[in-house]
Amino acid sequence: MNATIPPMHTALSVLGTMAGQYIAAQGQTAQAKQPVPANASTQQSTVTATLAICDICKVRPKYFDGQKTHSYCGKTCATTAQNKHIPNSKPKRNKTSKASRRLCDHCHKHPKYNDGTTTHSYCSKSCAQKAKAAGTSAAQPIQPAKSVRSFFHRVLTVLTTASRSSPTTNGCLLCGKAVKGKGHFCSQACTSRAEKSAPGLLEVPQGHDTFKSVADQFKTSWRHQTPCPAVRKVHKVIASPASIAKYEAYRAAVESRGNFAAAGRSAGNENRRWHGTTRECNLGDNGNSMLCSSQTCSLCCILRTSYNLNLFGKKTGWGRFGHGIYTSSTSSKSNDYSTNVNPSKLKAILLNKVVVGKGYKMTQDNTSLTAAPTGYDSVLAEVVNGGSLNYDELVCYTNDAIRPSYIVMYDA
Repeated sequence: MNATIPPMHTALSVLGTMAGQYIAAQGQTAQAKQPVPANASTQQSTVTATLAICDICKVRPKYFDGQKTHSYCGKTCATTAQNKHIPNSKPKRNKTSKASRRLCDHCHKHPKYNDGTTTHSYCSKSCAQKAKAAGTSAAQPIQPAKSVRSFFHRVLTVLTTASRSSPTTNGCLLCGKAVKGKGHFCSQACTSRAEKSAPGLLEVPQGHDTFKSVADQFKTSWRHQTPCPAVRKVHKVIASPASIAKYEAYRAAVESRGNFAAAGRSAGNENRRWHGTTRECNLGDNGNSMLCSSQTCSLCCILRTSYNLNLFGKKTGWGRFGHGIYTSSTSSKSNDYSTNVNPSKLKAILLNKVVVGKGYKMTQDNTSLTAAPTGYDSVLAEVVNGGSLNYDELVCYTNDAIRPSYIVMYDA
C-alpha cells in the first residue's frame, strides 16, 4: 500500500466533519416532521452549522469521539480555551500539588514571598541564604506577562490611592490606617515595606496633615513680590536606613554639645529648610515617581545619595559663604534655583531636615569658608540693612547635617 496514513488530528477532523453532518441531517429530519414556518429552514441550517463548528477557531468542526461531540476541533483549540480561562475548559488539578508549589522551596512550610510583581522561590531572605549556602539553585521566579503585570500595577495603584485617600488625616502613607504618635507609618511592617523601596517617593494625599503642613510652609515662606504658585503634589522622600542612621548620629552628636532639647528646641536644633535645584527628568509629573539614572540630574542624585559637598559649585559656580550646602527658610528664594530641563507645567523644590545646631550669624559674604567658625555648627546668613543678602540662607558644611524630606510639586 502506497497510501500515506493521515495524521491523527486530520483523522479526528474528518470524523468531526462527518459527525457534524450527521447531527445536521438529524436536525433537518426532526424539523421535517413539524410544520415549517417561512425562512425556518435557513435559520435552522445556520444554527445547526454554528453549533457544529469549534468554539475557538470558528472554522473546523467540533471533534466527535463516537459518543460525545466536544466543544473544540482538537487539542490545540482546547489548550487555547484553557489558557483563556473559558468555563469548563480547565482540567481539574490536584489541590495538594498546587498548594505544595506555593510553599517555600527550602523550608516547605511558609508561602513563597510575592513582592507584588514576582513570586520568588523562598519565603524570606533567611531561607534564600540557607538555600544558597546549601548549594540549592533557585527556581526561576514566576513573573506574569507584561500586560498582566501592567494590569495588576494599575489595580494596585488605584487601591493604594484609595486607601491613602482615607478620611484619616494622619493615616499611614502605605495602608491608610491611623498612625499613633509621630511618623508616617502605622507599624514596623509598613515601615519595612517602605524602606525596601528606598531610595524612592511616596505621594502624600491632599487631605493628610503632612500635605497641609508642607503646603502651608511653602505658602507662608513665599516672600518675593510675585504670586505664590499653587502646590499640586507632595511626595515623602524614602531614604535608606543607612543614610538616615548617619544623619541621626550627627544630630545626636550636635545635641550632646548644645543641649537644645533641654531649652525647648528640637534635638540638634533641627529645622526644615528649602533647596531648589535642576530637574532633568519628569520626576513628579503625572504620577511619575521613578528616579532617573542621569548623573547630571541634580534632583535625582540628591534623592538617591543625599547632598554631596564634592559637587559644590558645579551648577552655581560659587557660594557667598564658601564651600557648603545652601538652604533657605524662604521658599521663593529656593524657587529661583529650581529649574526644569524638560518642558513641564510643574516645578520641583526640596524641603529638607537640617541640623542647625549652633548657628554663626553673618551679614556679609565670605566665600573662603569651608566650615563653620570654631564652636559653631552652621552659618546663618541674615538680612539686615547694609548687608549683602535680600533673603536668608542657612549653610552647613557636612553631608550628614542634611537630608531631603519632601518634594513639593507646584505650578511653574
